[in-house]
Amino acid sequence: MQTYILTFSGIKFYPMEPRPEDIRIEDIAHSLSLMTRANGHFKHFFSVGQHSVNCAREAEDRGYTRRIQLGCLLHDASESYISDITRPVKQYLNAYYLIEEKLQRTIYEKFGLGDLTQADLALIRSVDDALLYKEFETLMNVRLFDEPPELVGQHDFEQRDFKKVEKAFLDLFDCLYQK
Repeated sequence: MQTYILTFSGIKFYPMEPRPEDIRIEDIAHSLSLMTRANGHFKHFFSVGQHSVNCAREAEDRGYTRRIQLGCLLHDASESYISDITRPVKQYLNAYYLIEEKLQRTIYEKFGLGDLTQADLALIRSVDDALLYKEFETLMNVRLFDEPPELVGQHDFEQRDFKKVEKAFLDLFDCLYQK
């Protein structure tokens, strides 16, 4: 049985034993630009990559540090290697959570975010939830929470070409990542 996936850049990536040297931002950006939010149920194609870019920009609009902005950009990066499972199902898959957590931690470490605090992660989650709410409100006319989360910035929820999203993701990464 094959224990690796082949990435866009041609890397054999072992999701169960992720190694920082196998993680490529180009693979993450490409993959997320082609993955749909809401399991493909929005009124048009809307990618995880576009969501991630919106999250990073919202963090900037809120005045959060560049590290938190980068954390927001990369918060779903594990999905580029293991996909995602909808929230109602994921809650029953403890092993998936462990795999996702290990992989996400490795990605954060690779890009200098291994020391994010629980408070930092809470800020990232708050941005993620605010964009989730707005995406469902805009693209499905559904309000997920009784109280809408605060959204500071104006964001693009139109259908965008995946290549443009991929480029926007990489450009934003280049601006935020401090090597």
